[in-house]
Amino acid sequence: MSILKFALASVFCLIATLAHAAGFRLIEVPAVSGFPAIQAAVWSPCREPVGEVKLRTLTLPATENCAISGDKLPLIVISHGYGGGFTGHHDTAETLADGGFVVVALSHPVDTGGGDMSRADTLAAFTERPADIKRVIDYMLTAWPDHAKLAPEHIGFFGFSRGGYTGLVAAGGNPDLRKMTAFCPESSPKPDCAQLRRNEIPSLAFTHDPRIKALVIADPAFGPLFDPDGLKEVNIPVQLWASALSGEDRTGGEVTPDYVSTIMRDLPARPDYHLVQNAGHFVFLPACTEDLAKRRPNICTDRPGFDRVAFHAQLNAAALAFFRAHLKD
Repeated sequence: MSILKFALASVFCLIATLAHAAGFRLIEVPAVSGFPAIQAAVWSPCREPVGEVKLRTLTLPATENCAISGDKLPLIVISHGYGGGFTGHHDTAETLADGGFVVVALSHPVDTGGGDMSRADTLAAFTERPADIKRVIDYMLTAWPDHAKLAPEHIGFFGFSRGGYTGLVAAGGNPDLRKMTAFCPESSPKPDCAQLRRNEIPSLAFTHDPRIKALVIADPAFGPLFDPDGLKEVNIPVQLWASALSGEDRTGGEVTPDYVSTIMRDLPARPDYHLVQNAGHFVFLPACTEDLAKRRPNICTDRPGFDRVAFHAQLNAAALAFFRAHLKD
């Protein structure tokens, strides 16, 4: 049995017997050099019974400000998709924290839902998102009050959609913005599309962070911007998830199964690849609350026969097994 399969089997047993809640606390990464502060949340191992944390639109099964259990804990950073936020993958964060990881999920200032979205469809998103990841890791390893409990050499990343793009860049990827015209049809109102159609490609610097040692990414956006040369520096283990029907969903053309399979093909080493059948792009988000399902049926309604709750049990267990195999001693 491979290390990953053994870890996955162990994780299913672990999840079945968990009796504690993840600890939870809100944090703010300070503004720097003209860039705004980053709002984030931290989930952590906790020995207290399951409680409830009530946020504005969501109640989480967690224990607020619980003392962190353990030392030399691996750190996972979670990056959301377009219009998302730090609670967008809370069930994954809870599973990872219950499994012995500290998890920090951030709201990217450039394209967080409910925030200022005026720059969300500009080239700023391509550079600022990976830079956000470095800022958050810097904060967690130095300024976070419990930073001494972290293992700086054991850092992983989980990202969905634009968060998947973010992880590839943070791990060493270099997108080719000359290919952005694939996302700029003639009628596109996006602010930078006219500039790109005129072949006026700005010179942009992409932030990489070699401290990241393992990636789990789901339906990464902007696949055509990468090629083998642009991904050649992504030399860490990657678990890659794809939804078979993402091309049918409203993603602004940012995600299709072909785009994700191209990334799979062009990575230096073959990733741990999972194709989710009968699934659309948004199955990687947790099952919606009743209120959210009424307001956002486009992200909450699955194909007939698809069980999002059961799928997330599989997704979260596989992500935990992958990180345990590649980050924990």
